[in-house]
Amino acid sequence: MSKIVLKAGKERSLYRLHPWVFSGAIAKKDNDIQEGDVVKVYNHDNEYLAVGHYQIGSIAMRVLSFKEEEIDYPFWVERIRQAYQTRVAIGLVTNPDNNVYRLIHGEGDDLSGLIIDYYAGVAVVQFHSVGMYKARKEITKALLEVMGDKITAIYDKSEGTLPYKAGLNPKNGYLYGHADNFVAIENGLKFNVDWLEGQKTGFFVDQRENRRLLEQYARDKNVLNMFCYTGGFSFYAMRGGAKLVHSVDASARAIELTNQNVELNFPGDSRHEAFVEDAFKFLEKSHNKYDLIILDPPAFAKHQNVLDNAIQGYKKLNRKGIEVVKPGGLVFTFSCSQVMTKDLFRQTVFTAAANTGRKVKILHQLTQPADHPISIYHPEGEYLKGLVLYVE
Repeated sequence: MSKIVLKAGKERSLYRLHPWVFSGAIAKKDNDIQEGDVVKVYNHDNEYLAVGHYQIGSIAMRVLSFKEEEIDYPFWVERIRQAYQTRVAIGLVTNPDNNVYRLIHGEGDDLSGLIIDYYAGVAVVQFHSVGMYKARKEITKALLEVMGDKITAIYDKSEGTLPYKAGLNPKNGYLYGHADNFVAIENGLKFNVDWLEGQKTGFFVDQRENRRLLEQYARDKNVLNMFCYTGGFSFYAMRGGAKLVHSVDASARAIELTNQNVELNFPGDSRHEAFVEDAFKFLEKSHNKYDLIILDPPAFAKHQNVLDNAIQGYKKLNRKGIEVVKPGGLVFTFSCSQVMTKDLFRQTVFTAAANTGRKVKILHQLTQPADHPISIYHPEGEYLKGLVLYVE
């Protein structure tokens, strides 16, 4: 197995069990290391530290284990089993009203570079590292061993998540079995899963608990769901007794999916209407129309070098949302940008609120659900931030 040696002092993050080794920390490495190889890392005194996948870029190694062990088939079985048992422990696997959850959440499940979402028998996999992609056959086999007949198909959706410079030329497709798009259930509500063409793995599983909270506030309110994608917040609001729900997205396909999902749950219900329109343009003409507004945009910043522009985008969006909501109204606002920290997001929303001159209170501070666990040693895993604001 290939070897990496760190510069003096650069081993401290690994002593704190942080799962990344940055390229600037490396003193020397074997010449024959290829991207995706399993490598061992040592400190400058040649003491073993960890084993993981080597990759080209600022993150040079993703740690798989701090023990000196083989990354073989039994390793994959054990890690996937541990992740599955976590979902059993939090009650997601046996809940008859829910057959959707995240099974593997990267560093949160000690499998950096791997995401797996489970949709009523279909596991949709996204590989974010070359090492994980190269291990896809073993991961597929291990997934089947752990979950047995709970798996009818495994779909690889990694075309857009793997580093393009690696030259892998990945193609989305089935690793096991086959399934047509179908209806899944979350908290008793139905939705179409489009893992073939939809964003991420087909649905934003991470907003499950936040959607349920919104349902509790929706009664008798006029609700605006911006960046609605497949309409998750919209049909929860309808079940919560909203008087009116408007869904807005710049994507016609997203609006099509939203309308399908609303019809699945509330056929012929005239309370809902959807619009294909730019978010900022729609908000400009929405003054004093809505009691509850959801602002759940796609990530404005995926990398540190565009963070400043993203902050301005979040300020503009939240300022407008706070400006137009009715007095005594609520704003559910979110950021899924990993580089936007919880404190920075709150500060950005504070600035936006101050610019409106309105009195604003924080009712809830929201995050990702338990099936998106955050390793205590990897705080960067807390990517989803949310606030529920009361606007006087």
